[in-house]
Amino acid sequence: MTSETEPATVTDPTSPDPTSTDLVTPDLTAPGPRLHALAVELAAMAQNGLTYGTDRYDLARYHRMRAMTAEILGLVAGADAGEFQAALAAEAGHATPKVDVRGALVEDGRVLLVREGRDGRWTLPGGWADALDAPSEAVEREFHEEAGLPVRAAKLAAVLDGSRRNGHAGSPWHTYKLFFLVERLDDAEPRAGLDGETTDVGFFDLEHLPELSTNRCTAEQLAILLAHHRDPGRHTDFD
Repeated sequence: MTSETEPATVTDPTSPDPTSTDLVTPDLTAPGPRLHALAVELAAMAQNGLTYGTDRYDLARYHRMRAMTAEILGLVAGADAGEFQAALAAEAGHATPKVDVRGALVEDGRVLLVREGRDGRWTLPGGWADALDAPSEAVEREFHEEAGLPVRAAKLAAVLDGSRRNGHAGSPWHTYKLFFLVERLDDAEPRAGLDGETTDVGFFDLEHLPELSTNRCTAEQLAILLAHHRDPGRHTDFD
């Protein structure tokens, strides 16, 4: 079980045309997204400095940089800076993006979504990839845990920058998102809540989507996945 847990959740970076099947470059010049991007960069610099630094004065500066980063993230997210400080302090080694995986099962033109227990909104089944999981194994496991269906990862449809496209302003980490098309392995009915993190499950068409948990998936991303389902030869979309 791997939930996409973050200290806070902020923003809703929706595309001007959520039914478009072309990636739209998000506007990151607004103060909130720009401050978040700078804070994530500072957090990575601090972590790398603490990993490779040896001079005690430099190490003290990196610790102070990390504390300042937590304060900035708290201001951007409207949350307690202590949550970010604890999350950043738990990281070790060279700073690299975290990997989130999402699976799309499309049937009769509709895509399966689950309702997240944390925010009550809907998303594709998925979450953080676990160590030692292959990407396909990670999405298959997450899908089964959150939607109750055994599936096979059939295609890597998109590799996107989640920090840019999904409003991870509540996260101190840079995030990559891997979107897979998946196929059923049996005819069972989907069931939410096997991992205790989802409360409902259903199929939806793009014209009648429920309120989405947009830091997990957006309407634009669902449209791209549906386009891949309709055109198996479409090349992987990526940032």
